[in-house]
Amino acid sequence: MRFIKVFLPCIICQSASADKDQVTARQWLDNMNRAMKTLNFQGTVIFMKNGQLDTMKYQHSVENGVEQERLASLNSPMREVTRKSSEVTCVFKETSQKVVNHHPLDSSFIVNVPQNTENLEKYYQLGLSGQESIAMLPTQIVSVQPSDELRYPRKIWVDTQHFLPLKVEVYNFDGTILEQVVFTDLTTEASMEPRTGHVDENNFHVKHIHATQAEPFDNATFLLKNWPAGFEPVFFIRNSIQQSQKAVDHLLISDGFSTVSVYLEAKESQGLSGLHTLGSVNSFSKVIGDTQFTVLGEVPAKTVELIADGIALR
Repeated sequence: MRFIKVFLPCIICQSASADKDQVTARQWLDNMNRAMKTLNFQGTVIFMKNGQLDTMKYQHSVENGVEQERLASLNSPMREVTRKSSEVTCVFKETSQKVVNHHPLDSSFIVNVPQNTENLEKYYQLGLSGQESIAMLPTQIVSVQPSDELRYPRKIWVDTQHFLPLKVEVYNFDGTILEQVVFTDLTTEASMEPRTGHVDENNFHVKHIHATQAEPFDNATFLLKNWPAGFEPVFFIRNSIQQSQKAVDHLLISDGFSTVSVYLEAKESQGLSGLHTLGSVNSFSKVIGDTQFTVLGEVPAKTVELIADGIALR
């Protein structure tokens, strides 16, 4: 009888663990998507990119179905970035500048994940890679391995209680880390007042960047003959860069994890051409006639080259 009493809890624990193991990697991502859209949470986040570390306070809240995010730096240069749906505001306290970007894209500061994962496994191999503790919370590691070399591998550490992403890493094909986002602490609350940066606009130089209405890509003066399978147009806009007052066409395509921008503008006297790399970001520029094209994204170099090679004027 004593043996049975000791053995029985072990069976129960193993059964509970087995039930959790039956949740697929895709279901973990779907649960994470829902959690990120509906929960209020906050914490300290470390961003590692291009060999630099940046520690910031992060807050996420939902009010009447509208998401709000806030990032505030803990070290110089002091700045604050907030997002309310697709409106992003950047406050640079040391230079007394405030920039409000009215953008057609609504995306998280922490991680990009496809809203519809139904076709995701056509382009990525999803798997479960064990469990680890992040910020003293248990997490399930979800591995996202591309089926080609046109997008980067990544892993996401998902909190097993609330299904929030506590750590994200993006890798080069040799296994080196290109980007890392990690929470060092996290709290969740049933209701949380969103903290916004209260800026006295009389003391700050405020600039609004308004994107024009998104248009069908068929209205563009160029077309793309090549792009990776799984990428779809997110928006196409005709915008204006205020510093130069030049008209710029902007097409954004994405597979949910990775995004690539294609910019069209009038060519300067010299024009730009060739590949440029900064960490995980690659860009490729080319000139067609009097038009300058730039393809830029957090994707491998061969991806931006492939897309640029397929650009043609209509």
